[in-house]
Amino acid sequence: MTKTASLRTARPVAAEPMASLKGLLLEWLPQQRWFAGKDRPVTDLKLLSMTELHPGCLHLLVHAEHTGPATPGASRPGDCYQLLLGARRELPPRLAEAFIGRAGTGPLAGMAVYDALREPRSAALLLDRLRHPGTTGPLSFERDTSVCLPAGLAPRLLAAEQSNTSLVYGDQYILKVFRRIQPGINPDWEVPWALARTGCTRVPAPTAWFRTSQPFEATLGVLQPFLPSATDGWTLGLNALAAENDFTREAHALGLATAEVHQALAAAFPQGQFGPEAAPQKGRLAQEMTERLHATARAVPDLRPYVPGLSAAFASLEADRPAQRIHGDLHLGQVLRAGSRWFVIDFEGEPSRPLAERRSAHSPVRDVAGMLRSFDYAARTRRPWHPEWARQCREAYCAGYARGSGWDPRDEPGVLRAYETDRAVYEVLYEAKHRPDWLPVPMAAIRRLAVLGG
Repeated sequence: MTKTASLRTARPVAAEPMASLKGLLLEWLPQQRWFAGKDRPVTDLKLLSMTELHPGCLHLLVHAEHTGPATPGASRPGDCYQLLLGARRELPPRLAEAFIGRAGTGPLAGMAVYDALREPRSAALLLDRLRHPGTTGPLSFERDTSVCLPAGLAPRLLAAEQSNTSLVYGDQYILKVFRRIQPGINPDWEVPWALARTGCTRVPAPTAWFRTSQPFEATLGVLQPFLPSATDGWTLGLNALAAENDFTREAHALGLATAEVHQALAAAFPQGQFGPEAAPQKGRLAQEMTERLHATARAVPDLRPYVPGLSAAFASLEADRPAQRIHGDLHLGQVLRAGSRWFVIDFEGEPSRPLAERRSAHSPVRDVAGMLRSFDYAARTRRPWHPEWARQCREAYCAGYARGSGWDPRDEPGVLRAYETDRAVYEVLYEAKHRPDWLPVPMAAIRRLAVLGG
């Protein structure tokens, strides 16, 4: 990480503004796409950190407390979120979508409070902070000084984000602002930075980033080159399905790209970095998969009839590949194709899993299984269903992966089936919580995998 000099030092803002903000945020937060606790009522909102980035713009870390059990890795029920809030007497019409509410009490009484990431001026000033490394209170802004980061790039909000918020600057750079914050280094900075040091060109290298030291050390956002001509794999797959086009050539190339990234990850994060507890042994891994299955079945009744067959898939888990750093949440939405070349992005992993787990070593088969499930997902979204399209893509992807890695995932069917099953169980829980209309998609895989497992 590049050493930086202090640009200016500012003490964190006093907590009094929360008297104006708390009621507004308690109503606004659960409505956001990136809010993780939609299925649990918010019982309280605690201020963890507040810093004035520039006049009229506050940076906050808040802890949303919920009823129910604590989030894995958290000391109490709930999650920490990063917010950038603006306050004005009057909000112009162009910022109507950013409006949170009008404060009725406290020091901001009468002020219109809004999401500052949706305001071009605040977004531009955030990039300026990254261009000029330094500190503001507990916040540190840093960058790769070997890269020239130009001024005056116009910001625009990327609407497709769900678990985070991304800003594109002049179609040259993209800034991902993490919303759900956990203590520690976020792998979406750590992994691309390490891969860039190995010479891997499949992953855009971080150009700048910012982090906090209070109330804990954490990564808050990362700026990377933007690929304006690229299209994500999910869109390409759906377009191919709609046009009834073959997608095996692209799937084969994607398998090759995945293998290249896995090899670069193994070089960037040698196995000696991981302790013996970093990756579960076969028996413990099967136990953890089984526990996730039973927990999901308690939450989603539709899954319960298939538990015996799915459990059998885990019980027969065979020898696995050596553990290493992986992507952790690989699917067609996490890859981009520019021209004839595939790129891999979004190394944050599954946000619902603890950060320590996402930074641990895992089997590369887990990534392969995630992509195979994604081909099936794409095929299932079309009517009528195209099972042959998914099967051909899965075969081509594995063949491409075998060409790049020297081993074929299809040669270890028990391992691949177990990881696919675990992924499908994760999908069932996600869809039941966030997109109930999509639940039939993973349930179709559950029915298939339960038969195979039995």
